[in-house]
Amino acid sequence: MRGNIVLWLKTMLPALGGVGIFCSSFIDSSFIPLPLVTDLFVMELSSLHPLRMPLYVSMAALGSLGGCVLIYWLARKGGEAFYLRTKGHSDKRIQRFVEQHPVACVFLPAVAPFPVPFKPFVIAQGVFQVRFATFLLGTLAGRSIRFLIEGYLGTRYGEEAKQLVLHHKWYSLTAVAGLILAYFLIRQLSFSRKPKLSQSD
Repeated sequence: MRGNIVLWLKTMLPALGGVGIFCSSFIDSSFIPLPLVTDLFVMELSSLHPLRMPLYVSMAALGSLGGCVLIYWLARKGGEAFYLRTKGHSDKRIQRFVEQHPVACVFLPAVAPFPVPFKPFVIAQGVFQVRFATFLLGTLAGRSIRFLIEGYLGTRYGEEAKQLVLHHKWYSLTAVAGLILAYFLIRQLSFSRKPKLSQSD
């Protein structure tokens, strides 16, 4: 049943252009996983209509944000019970990490490409009470950057960009590792400068 729904969505939504991208992104970020569907829609439509690429990117980012907000509030209201029901266990290490690195826990999963899972992070952000403003801005920034890169690749390389995403997932994992490393390097540098500034005062 679910497979038929997904197949129907894949067939119907591209014909709707920007609206179809918004719908696929909202659905994927909320209740029905549609792996890579929105990404490939953005690439394909951007390659066919390069001047509309900013529209497609915006619709994808806003649709994803809408679905994420829905999941975030459900998780926030349901608390740990929601997390246990969706993930099967509660991990205090995840809670500590979310509390210590709220911006990273929002932005990095949002910008990370497939196959990095995204929805478990959104659930954790709601359960562990990440500030809504941080969640909103970090998610919108991350998703916008991700879809902008995909839109550019679609405009520039067309079908080759789609094949890269589909068959060379290790590029994605390398990009994620680079993002994580960059975050912790910047964070470490910022902390190392604080004592020096306080000593100079």
